[in-house]
Amino acid sequence: MGDPVKPEPAGDVASERESIDENSTVLLDGADSSLAEIEVDLAAVRRICSDPSRPLAVRLEAYEDVFESEVGDTILSRARNVEREVDLRQIYLKFEGDNPSGTQKDRIAFAQATDALRRGFDAITVATCGNYGVAVSFAAALAGLRCIVYVPESYRTRRIQEMTEYGAEVRRVPGSYESAVSVSRDFADAEQVYDANPGGANTAIQLAAYGEIAYEIYDELRDAPAAVAVPVSNGTTLAGIYRGFASLYRRGKTSRIPKMVAGSSFGKNPIVHAYRTHAAQCENLAPEKIRETAINEPLVNWSSIDGDLALQAIRRSSGWASSVSDRNMLRFSRVVREQQGLSVLPAATAGLIALLENHQKTPLPSDRYVVILTGRKS
Repeated sequence: MGDPVKPEPAGDVASERESIDENSTVLLDGADSSLAEIEVDLAAVRRICSDPSRPLAVRLEAYEDVFESEVGDTILSRARNVEREVDLRQIYLKFEGDNPSGTQKDRIAFAQATDALRRGFDAITVATCGNYGVAVSFAAALAGLRCIVYVPESYRTRRIQEMTEYGAEVRRVPGSYESAVSVSRDFADAEQVYDANPGGANTAIQLAAYGEIAYEIYDELRDAPAAVAVPVSNGTTLAGIYRGFASLYRRGKTSRIPKMVAGSSFGKNPIVHAYRTHAAQCENLAPEKIRETAINEPLVNWSSIDGDLALQAIRRSSGWASSVSDRNMLRFSRVVREQQGLSVLPAATAGLIALLENHQKTPLPSDRYVVILTGRKS
């Protein structure tokens, strides 16, 4: 066995260019869907949910059956081979790629489609760079909801085809992801359409949906781990997991709240920037200085919509946040694939790298550590 795998410095731009064309306009989130495997079972449910002549209670019951049986309860497995590579014991991988569309986004997509159906909406809208749009399109199709997805016109993702296959109307808009969110929100207000974007009135629904990840970890480990490492963009996933563990702790189910560890793309996320500069809250980064690549795009934000909630969770749990390089994300996605047999998006390893970089500087004590792997690579 060779020397333990160590993360490389996050700021090594020259090294990154060896593996990544940073001038490429083809930005691929690259997640893979497993929807074909369950399509037959969903056909009957789709007919029930999309039939407005049926009682709402019947439509909701059918939809919630699918939600409960297909979304969540993702695998948590001990990564013994990775442990040997990085010289840290008891690392557990929570693989969110097990969800139907290949990422954790199904959790909030289905929760919000359920809410939209219950409240009488007939349409739902969201802005996306790829993965979330597929999750909402799929969830909306099953609920019988019209779906309008806004995508920045500069983004090129193969997942747009999946959105249209589920009946979503994809609208390309100029500017960044944040601009697309603004357009989607304005459309929702003007047309009385359900707004499934992060932030706003539906924040509580999204946090509760991601809080289920904490409950699933508890079900497996019977206590909270020492730390939970999460890739962050808007910060909603991390904030929701923290809320879940805080609830478990308040109810006496766990002996502690885990340290929340955030990993994101080098110099391109307000949450990490605020933590590292000891800022009281997240502040917007300069949009013109942000450059997306095919690797970091799922993590990049100049304005993290739920950033303050995530920053609060990190600090209250005595956790930490780190920037990671594209090169390291590529490297550790290979490590996870070769050592554990999980094909993950490179960006999904950002939390793992943030955990290991800290361990490299100051060895972590013997305990249990959970890493959230947010997306399956095709």
